[in-house]
Amino acid sequence: MEAVPFPMHPKMDEQLARAFAANEEEEEKHIQKVQNAFLYYGPYACQRLKRSVDYLNSLSPEDQLLLAKYRMHLECVRTCIDRNQAVIREILRERVLYPSEESSVGPSADRWEFDEPPPDVRHGDMDQAQSTLKLIARDWSTDGALEREQSYKPIIDCIVEYYKPSDYELKEIKILVPGAGLGRLTYELACLGYSCEGNEFSYFMLIASNFVLNLCDYENKYVLYPWVHQYVNNLRREDQVAAVRFPDVCPLKNPPKGHFEIAAGDFLEVYKTADTYNCVATCFFIDCANNVIDFIRTIYKILVPGGIWVNLGPLLYHYSDVSGQNSIEPTFEDLCIIMESVGFVIEKSRTGIRTKYAQNPSSMKQSEYQSLFWVCRKPDPFEQQRGKRKASREPHGLIVREDSEGEEDQEQERTERELKQQPTANDETEMEAQPT
Repeated sequence: MEAVPFPMHPKMDEQLARAFAANEEEEEKHIQKVQNAFLYYGPYACQRLKRSVDYLNSLSPEDQLLLAKYRMHLECVRTCIDRNQAVIREILRERVLYPSEESSVGPSADRWEFDEPPPDVRHGDMDQAQSTLKLIARDWSTDGALEREQSYKPIIDCIVEYYKPSDYELKEIKILVPGAGLGRLTYELACLGYSCEGNEFSYFMLIASNFVLNLCDYENKYVLYPWVHQYVNNLRREDQVAAVRFPDVCPLKNPPKGHFEIAAGDFLEVYKTADTYNCVATCFFIDCANNVIDFIRTIYKILVPGGIWVNLGPLLYHYSDVSGQNSIEPTFEDLCIIMESVGFVIEKSRTGIRTKYAQNPSSMKQSEYQSLFWVCRKPDPFEQQRGKRKASREPHGLIVREDSEGEEDQEQERTERELKQQPTANDETEMEAQPT
């Protein structure tokens, strides 16, 4: 199939322009810091490697002899780090996000790495740079297929069931994916024909996703070693230096059927227009807020009446116990109260969904979440007033108590009570006493 160029980040320039207008110097420094963290990847990773090599060299000759193969392995680790850095050079070769070709901060054009830590780059920035390599493997390699099956497939299946291709013109169904990361979930939904928009705040993610979506011209072109920083829990030497090829699918050669874009910016700042999206799909996202209620209110606001919010993920609460950050950490019980109070109808919820996240499949230590999965609907007052909802908006698998006797009559009574805001106990008794 001939490669067809299509815009992956059409809103990016618009968002950056607004940010620059507000505080151009601060935004430029932030973008440059992310770039510098990528460029410092190699020397930073080699600092950890050097500690092992130095200690190895301090051991007795007898011990060093026993560790001859281990020494060769450490040399292989260094080679993998160098190859990762070469891929990073490719990722940065098109400076789509950078304010200018030349910058007063950073390496010269002929020197791509730093010998010393760049200005303002902290350990947390370097951790994000290394994590980005793991997320490339999760989203855009065959090695990440299992994790995508665990995390993305339930969301995709639910949306397809709710907005059936036989019942809808899919290109008119607008889906937003906040916290889109490297864009695979958004891309998969767009490939089905839906009109999809991803939103991402992290420039680490935006730079990497731009590379995969716009600059990779054939499948499995690049090789990464995402687990090379993992020095513990390795059964075999080869497990630490395992190679991962990406992208397993080339978006340039396989453009989506539906509209597809990635917008940069803070979710709460960018999305304020009410009744815009038919669906909001969140995966490992809602616990990224200081106040998760802000996320829930915003999702409710931007959904059209009758639209759905599909969520999968844990409740890690990223700002919990982070110095200088405030955070609330509601339980799932609390979230249900919040969602219903905001106005959502919880159509379906499941607990204990086994999901891994950027795990080395060969590691002796395997961590997984018992994630939550739920589907919420923003009620449609016009359909409620008619006493029923369109059948096509209520997929078979998501209707709560759909087999109960007198479902339509009870649903009408239930929706009428919702409009009154404060139903009385007598109202409850009266509904239950009605004949079916």
